[in-house]
Amino acid sequence: QVQLVESGGGLGQAGGSLRLSCAASGSTFRIDRMGWYRQAPGNERELVAIVASGGSTNYADFVKGRFAISKDNAKNTVYLQMDSLESEDTAVYYCYVYGRRPSSWVYMTYWGQGTQVTVSS
Repeated sequence: QVQLVESGGGLGQAGGSLRLSCAASGSTFRIDRMGWYRQAPGNERELVAIVASGGSTNYADFVKGRFAISKDNAKNTVYLQMDSLESEDTAVYYCYVYGRRPSSWVYMTYWGQGTQVTVSS
């Protein structure tokens, strides 16, 4: 079992910045990729950004140039630096990891509990 603990959400101002963190712990797990999704009220959960084990990144168009994802392999932690915040960024942000146990080729996905980000205009 893998546990994900998110932190860093809260209230931000339009044009301002927030930084989210997500630390993975628990069973030995080979992480293939980590990332962030978000879900606003009445909307489906949508991809924000992903970072692969090799360091490549992928962003949703609506955050390109504003958000940056990074990771610390030693700490099994992924970060989301959110700059130039917009009111439309208000959502619950969920961390996720995708990978497998060393003894298995079955890939699994784990989700964090979510952290609220509210951007005031």
